[in-house]
Amino acid sequence: MDYKKSKTETTAVTRQVDLFYQNTGNIYESVSILSKRANQVSLELKEELNKKIAEFASASDNLEEVFENREQIEIAKYYEKLPKPTLLAVHEFLGDQIYYRNPRKDSTSDF
Repeated sequence: MDYKKSKTETTAVTRQVDLFYQNTGNIYESVSILSKRANQVSLELKEELNKKIAEFASASDNLEEVFENREQIEIAKYYEKLPKPTLLAVHEFLGDQIYYRNPRKDSTSDF
């Protein structure tokens, strides 16, 4: 998913609690799904940021001569302005864009 074009809020907003357990029937299961999805989004954004910053890294850096790379700073500022992974996960969850399943609920056999 292209997180840069996501139409989600960039700050936390008040939400209705009943929307979160409407699909799962359990608020704790919904929070677990949200946390796992937020971790996935965070890792994807971090990998993408590291790849872009690595393109502008200089190979001759040493401790005595550290200078600011303007391109790296601009890229980092851009990623800081993106919505946080938790807000993206909430937006996806409430928009039914996350596939999830509970193996315990799916099994028909009794143990």
